Amino acid sequence: MNAPPAPPLRKFGTAVPRLEDRRFLMGAGNYVDDQLFPGQTWAAFVRSPHGHAAIRSIDTRAARAAPGVIAVLTGADFASLPPMPCGWMIHSRDGEPMRVGERRVVATQRVRYVGEPVAVVIAESRDAARDAADLVEVDWDELPAVADVAAAAADGAPELHANAPGNLAFDWELGDSAAVEAAMARSAHCVTLTLRNNRLVPNAIEPRAINARWDPVEEKLDIRMTHQNPIGMRMFYAAVYGLAAEHRLRIVSPDVGGGFGSKAHNYPEEVAVAFAAKLVGRPVKWTAERTEAFLTDAHGRDHLSTATLALDPDGRFLALRVDTLAAMGAYLSSTGSLIPTYMYATMLSGQYAIPAIHCRTRAIYTNTAPVDAYRGAGRPEAAYLVERMVGLAARRLAIDEAEIRRRNLIRHFPYRTPVEWVYDSGNYEAGLDQALALADWAGFPARKAEAAARGRLRGIGMSAYVEACGIGPSAILARLGAGAGMWDSAEVRVHPAGTVEVLSGAHSHGQGHATAIAQLVADRFGIPMEQVSVIQGDTDRIQAGTGTYGSRASVGMSATARACDRIIEKAKRIAGHLLAVPAETVDFADGLFASAATNATLSFGELAFAAHAASGFPTDEIEPGLVAQSFFDPPNFTFPSGVHVAEIEIDPETGQTEVVGFAAADDFGVLANPMIVEGQVMGGVAQGLGQALLETCVYDPETAQLMTASFMDYAMPRADSFPELRLGFGCTPSPSNPLGMKGCGEAGAIGAPAAVINAVCHALDIDHIDMPATAERVWEILEARRREQG
Repeated sequence: MNAPPAPPLRKFGTAVPRLEDRRFLMGAGNYVDDQLFPGQTWAAFVRSPHGHAAIRSIDTRAARAAPGVIAVLTGADFASLPPMPCGWMIHSRDGEPMRVGERRVVATQRVRYVGEPVAVVIAESRDAARDAADLVEVDWDELPAVADVAAAAADGAPELHANAPGNLAFDWELGDSAAVEAAMARSAHCVTLTLRNNRLVPNAIEPRAINARWDPVEEKLDIRMTHQNPIGMRMFYAAVYGLAAEHRLRIVSPDVGGGFGSKAHNYPEEVAVAFAAKLVGRPVKWTAERTEAFLTDAHGRDHLSTATLALDPDGRFLALRVDTLAAMGAYLSSTGSLIPTYMYATMLSGQYAIPAIHCRTRAIYTNTAPVDAYRGAGRPEAAYLVERMVGLAARRLAIDEAEIRRRNLIRHFPYRTPVEWVYDSGNYEAGLDQALALADWAGFPARKAEAAARGRLRGIGMSAYVEACGIGPSAILARLGAGAGMWDSAEVRVHPAGTVEVLSGAHSHGQGHATAIAQLVADRFGIPMEQVSVIQGDTDRIQAGTGTYGSRASVGMSATARACDRIIEKAKRIAGHLLAVPAETVDFADGLFASAATNATLSFGELAFAAHAASGFPTDEIEPGLVAQSFFDPPNFTFPSGVHVAEIEIDPETGQTEVVGFAAADDFGVLANPMIVEGQVMGGVAQGLGQALLETCVYDPETAQLMTASFMDYAMPRADSFPELRLGFGCTPSPSNPLGMKGCGEAGAIGAPAAVINAVCHALDIDHIDMPATAERVWEILEARRREQG
């Protein structure tokens, strides 16, 4: 037994460079489109050019005769497959189940949005498939279309589905309507606002892709796909294709170039390609073009809401009433029904002690791409509404924005809101104070005066948010309509040389999981991070898991931590025999097994070798090897929170808005890697500022044609759109997992939009401007004011 090594430096909780980055920076990433199978073929889809139309006939003869074409498949070829499912059952206020419009894998009789697939061409090359797709002739009977959610909900609107009169998928509510009405009746002030949360396109840098092959000997389907939840997809595809045994289906999600929620869903294109591979007997690959991504990736947001906030004479909140029209698109996507209900209405309390809240959500079908989770998924919509209402109340009552928030903050935890959730921990006032300091809130009047001297309008605004992360507690989710639990799993394997392999049910698409998990395991075992390898995304290797979305890394990492702890407990028993001391006297710290009963020690590596050598301890009592599994199902969500402050300047001659300052004070509990967390906040803020000032998905209101189907038309933020971000972190550990962690990946997209719009309204001295606050919209407000003033 060797002399004890020096204690290792702690890794967990420190800003360690990402292990993944060297590979990516050297161009060694491994994406689906990089992979080829022997006998590879390619797919191209024929898509609807209409927002709403009946299919009279499809002529595929010219396409079938084109060079390199293997097959041309239409909806009839996929008729044996079930309709695409929505995985979350919502019931209307009267108890009626939601009205699900049937969505076929490939449309057969009717299309309901531009881009809906009506045929797929399989060919020897990508170009041959695309060229042949252009030869497919479809005889269309164009039907009236409706793209706007309010227009679709109006009397006489074109109906998309016969089983959904008035285009209503469900009419749902949460909260106590009577209590809200009573509070409003006795209130001193009520402020009301109608606001729109603009539709967004996720725009992951890597488009969706799939490569599938069928092995007729093993009767096994092998799929490579860009997805955030490959193990969940194995269950889905096994059910769709009728594969009774899941081991007949392998799904691998290799490196994934961003997801933001849009790669967590079931899509018809991927189902069609995998099924086509079996039909033609050769591997089939499809990678979306950027315009296809704009047309067919699940979009985000698209709410039209009217809200009323009631206050007492001192500006304390009494009640909040919300009535929301939520656009669902042409069909209910995988979790589309969840987003405007339990991921939205449950967050309408924000950071505030509001005694009574009621929300009514009407989900409306429109002739647009389906709407589903996009970074934040319901939480950004809720935070934007609440924080705009608070900003308007501060303006109407002439109370400082920070002060009105301070008066209404929740101060004691756990706290049960009137809309379902129990916030587990937090220190909201500390977050407010930290944000005010980071933003130099007190110094704003001087900066405003200086800007005015330059002919600029300067404004400052804030947004306080709280979100539910770590989805999720299976018992709670089942009660709310989930089709499956959302625990996560990990298997930790210690090899004879003391290296460690972690098989994680989570799946990274840019978050740095391999680094954070390696930090955790290295600290638990007292070994260098370089001795830890993390395996994810391969269903032949990972037993179980539910993927990554909803800022749920804390679930998978908690499973990893518990598996490590189980290995340590077993290792202590082995060490007791090797050190000839009672096992209960063995301690383990900094990679060493030691006991007060002896001067001898064992390193982690020595113990690992002994465990596999199976010598020195009774194998009839203790099995050789060091392997442990854990399934972690959290008892509650985690509830990260924060306060974001935006400072902007407006050029009154052009209406151009510049974000000149941005501060974010966030409480994510325990941070696994502060550098990675900072990157997540910065990315989220970038998307939040993009929504506030630039991004919006525009459909023609009459034809439902997508007018923003490329980066030429869809304005994305660029590096020069942002100031230096000032970030600060508080820490109230979450009691809902053993690591005390909370989610961080969506916070920026939740807090930033309202902060920016509050700042724009402050600069313009107006009640409201809808997102995006483009230069044109701002200029029109200023020009109207100039005309009024003569």
